[in-house]
Amino acid sequence: MDEQQLFKLRHALAHVLAWAVTNLYPEAKLAIGPVVENGFYYDIDFGRTAVGDDDLPALEKEMRRLLKTKYNLTKASQTIDRALSKVAGNPYKEELIKELAAAGESEVTFYQLGEFADLCKGPHLSDTSDIKAGCFKLQKVAGAYWRGDEHNKMLTRIYGLAFATAGDLADYEEKMAEAAKRDHRLLGKELDLFVFSEAVGKGLPMLTAKGAAIRRELERFIVDEEIKRGYQHVMTPDLARLELYKKSGHYPYYQDSMYAPITIDEEEFMLRPMACPHHFEMYLSRPRSYRELPLRLAELAKLYRYEQSGELTGLIRARAFCLADSHIICADSTQAQSEVANVLDLIDFVAQTFGLRLGDNYSYRLSLGDRGDSKKYFKNDAAWNEAEEVLRRVLQARQASFSEAPGEAAFYGPKIDVQMKNVLGKEDTAFTVQYDFVMPERFNLTYTDRDGQEKRAIVIHRSSVGALERVMAFLIEHYAGAFPLWLSPVQVKLLSVGEAHRAFTQTLAQEFIGFGWRVEVDDSDETVGYKTRKALAEKTPYILVIGDKEVSGGKLSVRDRGQRETRSVGKEEFIREVSARIKKRN
Repeated sequence: MDEQQLFKLRHALAHVLAWAVTNLYPEAKLAIGPVVENGFYYDIDFGRTAVGDDDLPALEKEMRRLLKTKYNLTKASQTIDRALSKVAGNPYKEELIKELAAAGESEVTFYQLGEFADLCKGPHLSDTSDIKAGCFKLQKVAGAYWRGDEHNKMLTRIYGLAFATAGDLADYEEKMAEAAKRDHRLLGKELDLFVFSEAVGKGLPMLTAKGAAIRRELERFIVDEEIKRGYQHVMTPDLARLELYKKSGHYPYYQDSMYAPITIDEEEFMLRPMACPHHFEMYLSRPRSYRELPLRLAELAKLYRYEQSGELTGLIRARAFCLADSHIICADSTQAQSEVANVLDLIDFVAQTFGLRLGDNYSYRLSLGDRGDSKKYFKNDAAWNEAEEVLRRVLQARQASFSEAPGEAAFYGPKIDVQMKNVLGKEDTAFTVQYDFVMPERFNLTYTDRDGQEKRAIVIHRSSVGALERVMAFLIEHYAGAFPLWLSPVQVKLLSVGEAHRAFTQTLAQEFIGFGWRVEVDDSDETVGYKTRKALAEKTPYILVIGDKEVSGGKLSVRDRGQRETRSVGKEEFIREVSARIKKRN
């Protein structure tokens, strides 16, 4: 079955679900039921009736009963008045029809399935005979605001999975079961990496000591690497006057995702959603010469964005996060092209350090602007053409495959998005490189050229490792919590056998800590077997059992993560091994 047929099958199943709902819940009001990746969903207003996951088996049974009979899916056009009469009493369908009428449509279409008809533009299967009994399954129930607007009523969304064959469905469920084990929200709790508190607020993660250890390693890694590559790391405030974001143009474009202004001494301030205006003001603090360019200003910038409650997802989408941000001030497009290439070199280096492969784990996407959308995009066709061609040339020179995405650019210029695949195969934008010809004009970012003339600069916005919280979530899932040694929150765990071994265990731990290692000691009264199982569950890279032999000066008994047997190794050899692995970040 090709993709088009599979789309039609999923679309038909959304209608079958809706029919089953109207049979079992006659008072329910149907909203919308589109096809989505791997299946379909339907949003429904069940009124005062609470419908949850426990109700899905009955709905699925009703769907299968309906599908025992072959039904045709027939399309019929209706006038606006006739259509409104047909959906009378359903405010969701009425709203959709009235919108179509306002857009100039004189007719709308319905699809008939047996005795059930639903507002729909198609496409569909000609009949239900291609829908096999084992190819679909109702998956879960969730809440969803009507039209995605949190000011509207919360509806019940029923998700369904659908594939061409029962085998394809089984393969997908097996993949999802494995992915569930890697869910960073689950592992974050199991491994004690981060917590959320209703008292603190939704979308505001708090890292525990172990989570902070991972974050600290990421910070040190990226700051040290960027400084090696000529970046000047700076620090700027977490808030600024509202006027700054009006000047940059961010406020009119992004004010819905910004926090409300804070009035202080009769001035309005905002928690910053981005750091670029701060960096531009730093650049403007004194006159600049061409000899200073390119000027690479970088910062681990704490940012704050208002995300709707339904979009919050652990560390992946939060309301407070830290971005490894940078703004590179360039003299001209030639310099900008060179800097973009250097940024991609840095991103590739970072990805390879994490063990990620281009093409398998991440890919490039060239996000373009829409010349016809002057409301969303700054109007300067010539600048857009030049900027997009610069980024395209950089990608072509790397001889790496990339996709192009019209309409995905920022309002101030095109960008290269580095798309990461998570354990579900879903893509998220992890790193971004943006070409900006708008902010230099708005902030009057100039420099004195070699001929003594004042020239307008170009800005490259970039993130080398993305938001630290998001990359932590990605790495938790990628490694299934078993971090490489250099990132592991606890690198070595020492287990004392008994009372007589505690003092030596603590002394050895302090020696290891002196090398900068992250070490934990378990000198509890539990059995060695229990302590070992606990350390294994924590995915500790090295577990050392300290007993009589070790105290008397014998070799260390070391169990490596992933190995069932222990090995004996001299202390000095073990120190050299661990230190070398941490230093190499392998």
